[in-house]
Amino acid sequence: MGLDQCSTNPLTKCQNGAMQREDVMMKRIGFAVSALSLSLAAVAYADDENKDYMHPGAAQDFVHGAPEYPSEPWLLAAGGRIYDDWASALDRDEVEGTNPAYPVAANADQTGYGTWRCKECHGWDYLGKDGIYSKGSHFTGIAGINGAIGKPVDQIAATLRDANHPYTVEMISDEEMLRVAAFVSRGQVDMRSFLDYETRTVNKGDVNRGREIFQTTCAACHGFDGRLMDWGSDGNHNYVGTEAVEVPDEVMNKILNAHTGVQMINLRAFPFEYAVDVIAYAATLPLDPPKQ
Repeated sequence: MGLDQCSTNPLTKCQNGAMQREDVMMKRIGFAVSALSLSLAAVAYADDENKDYMHPGAAQDFVHGAPEYPSEPWLLAAGGRIYDDWASALDRDEVEGTNPAYPVAANADQTGYGTWRCKECHGWDYLGKDGIYSKGSHFTGIAGINGAIGKPVDQIAATLRDANHPYTVEMISDEEMLRVAAFVSRGQVDMRSFLDYETRTVNKGDVNRGREIFQTTCAACHGFDGRLMDWGSDGNHNYVGTEAVEVPDEVMNKILNAHTGVQMINLRAFPFEYAVDVIAYAATLPLDPPKQ
C-alpha cells in the first residue's frame, strides 16, 4: 500500500509510513550485508602462488569490465592497472617466454612474463633508469615514461604499438591500449613529492587523515592493522605495513589504481594528497605477525 493510500488517521498513516520505511531499510541492510559478504569472500583465500585473491563471479564486471560511460578517474585507474600487469588486469593468459624487446644483455635476472609488464622497464615511479630502477635486480637502462606526460593519447598509443612494444591486439586491444595511453599522458604522479629516494621511504603526508581514510575504507578488506591479508611465503610475512615500508612506490600505484585482477577500490577520484596521507599512515602499521 502506497503512502498516499494510507488511512487518513494521522497515527495510522504515521505507523504505516514507518513500517514501510523500516521494510525499505531492512532490504537495504540485507543488500549491504550480502555485498559485504561477497567482498569478504573475495579475500578469504589465495588462488595461486602469488597470493592473488579470487573474486566472486558477481564482481567480474567491476574487476575486468568497463562502464558504459567511463569517467576520467576510472579511465586512468584502468590504464594504470594495465601498466602494472596487463594479463591480470584484462583477464588474459600470460605470454610464455621473455619479451623480445627486453634488454637481456643489461639484466639477465628477469625472464618470462614479467618482462612483458610495462612497470618492469619503466618502474613503479615511471622514471625508468633515472628512478628507483636505476640499479638493482630491475635495472634495464630504459628511460621512463614521464617525458610523455601531456602528449596526445593517439600519439602515445601509436608508440605503444611499435617494435619496442610488441603487444598484439589479442594481448591488449586498441581500446584498452588507449586506456594505457591516457594513463601515461594524464595519470602519472610524482613519487619524488613524498618519497626519499635515498632510502625509498615515505617522508610526507598527514598520518591522522590517512588513518581516517584507511579505517573507513581499506580496513574492510585489509583489517584495521593491515594484517588481515598476508602475501608472504616461506615463513616471510608481507602485510600492508611491510609493503608500504619496503616498496612504497608500488603501493602508491595500488592505492591510486587498485591491485590487478581483484575486487579492490582505489582513490583515483580523490585529491592526490589523500593517497599520500594513506601511504604515510600505512607505513606506520605493524610489520610483524599478530601474536597468537
